[in-house]
Amino acid sequence: MSLADLPHRRRNLLTGEWLLVSPHRAKRPWQGEAAAPAPPPAPAHDPACHLCPGNTRATGEANPDYSGTFVFRNDFAALLDEGGEDDSPASLFETRPATGEARVICFAPDHGQTLARLPVDAVRRVVDTWCALSAELGARWAHVQLFENKGAMMGASSPHPHGQVWASDFVPELPAREDARQREWLAERGTVLLDDVAAAELAAGQRVVEVNDHWLAVVPHWAAWPFETLLIARDPVARLEQLDGAARAALAEILGRLLRRYDALFGCDFPYSMGWHGAPHGQGEDTAHWRLHAHFLPPLLRSATVRKHMVGFELLAETQRDITPESAAQRLCASDVCA
Repeated sequence: MSLADLPHRRRNLLTGEWLLVSPHRAKRPWQGEAAAPAPPPAPAHDPACHLCPGNTRATGEANPDYSGTFVFRNDFAALLDEGGEDDSPASLFETRPATGEARVICFAPDHGQTLARLPVDAVRRVVDTWCALSAELGARWAHVQLFENKGAMMGASSPHPHGQVWASDFVPELPAREDARQREWLAERGTVLLDDVAAAELAAGQRVVEVNDHWLAVVPHWAAWPFETLLIARDPVARLEQLDGAARAALAEILGRLLRRYDALFGCDFPYSMGWHGAPHGQGEDTAHWRLHAHFLPPLLRSATVRKHMVGFELLAETQRDITPESAAQRLCASDVCA
């Protein structure tokens, strides 16, 4: 029997970590948690929403009557200008201060929209905003993390279409791990890791979900979440602000198609966490080993109401998945998506 039928392990080339794949477990009956059905479509404007145009946020500050994207300093930021420092005597336990800033990015004024349903010109405005924030904050901070949590299942505090950016004076664990792995790959092989991955995925075709001249979306060989995807820049760019006009337009187009495939898979507003990984700004122009990419990490497993739980073996040993990445890619490719 093949890898599609029997347990096996796969290595994440970007982090060096291994994960267990157990395809036979997808056949087991499910009597676990089923999330509540999705709420009805939201109105275009919600008077109680802290992110809608003209509404007042928790701080008492009023939002402008914006018509495109709207960015403001996060009212409850996880990173501040000043970081806490341990003033106790040196000991076994390490601490160090952490500083930074965080902002909220409203993608559009329409409360009932999502990135998947926005017209391509509106998605392009989001892309341009991401690029501008990466450049602005990267001039002051070591790392800029742009991300979106979509849906209550992923902890989104508001259904209004929005994302966040956290800039920090340190490079967090996952980007640092990816930086080290990509640097090692270039030093040992003389090629860029994600360029090699993209070429191999295009040649094989079995995990490709969407592709255009500038971008490639795949369910990576090492995907941890059931329908995880990796969006890779095909141009030699290391950060968002390096994207030219053609690459930005192509990104807006492929984002819409990829996210509509997610929604069509189970006929719902598909929840996910997504985020951009580019070369840390703190390392200056030392970026030859990097290729810009985005991770899409959705929790749904069997339907719109049944999700994958990272528990037990996953928390205590290593990540495990049931359906193979190849099967997930086939299902995403088969989902009906409008052009």
